[in-house]
Amino acid sequence: MDVSSAIDQRLSVRAYQDKPVPSDLLKSILTEAQRSPSGGNLQPWRVIALTGTAQQDVINLATEKLAQNPRGEPTDRPVYPESLWEPYRSRRFEIGEALYAALDIPREDKLKRLSWFANNYRFFGAPVGLMMVIDERMGHGQWAHMGMFMQSVALLAVENGLGTCMQECWGILRTSLKEHLQLQPTEMLYCGIALGYPDMEHPANQVRSDRAPLNEFAEFRN
Repeated sequence: MDVSSAIDQRLSVRAYQDKPVPSDLLKSILTEAQRSPSGGNLQPWRVIALTGTAQQDVINLATEKLAQNPRGEPTDRPVYPESLWEPYRSRRFEIGEALYAALDIPREDKLKRLSWFANNYRFFGAPVGLMMVIDERMGHGQWAHMGMFMQSVALLAVENGLGTCMQECWGILRTSLKEHLQLQPTEMLYCGIALGYPDMEHPANQVRSDRAPLNEFAEFRN
């Protein structure tokens, strides 16, 4: 598979087969992703791969904490800026509505929508949950490099017949997860990644988000 095909086929997978990911394959993907760009070769990413009991413990923690406070824990790094502006607000709204339409969950059925959203905190049934960790002292450049590493993981997953879903939603549980995962004092959880074999028959995986046309985000100057 070439890079263009992997980029085109990658999507946010929100339903997975009940099939384990071989340990050797997981290790190979993470090792190959190490070749991602990294300014100064800092390699600022750290990964905690959760499977089996370790993954279920995190799911149980999320269930308990969110039952106490559905909004999660205070953070100075929210997933989205407050009062999101255009065109970003509309893009976010449209993909959300497309997903719920595919799942046949109308807007007025708030309970069913919340129930579906809770699947985020079960890694959508993926057998692997990758917790992406970065040192809080790192700057914006290193956060960008973390994103490049995550993209490499996602493309390598596609190449190997797997799927992923980037899950910034775990950021609302940073305080509890820092303790649970026994992170270093200066470390923080950035996000999670669900990884496994996609169930492409599931309606959630029939949704492909639109992308803006070239002239909307790029300009060419001579």
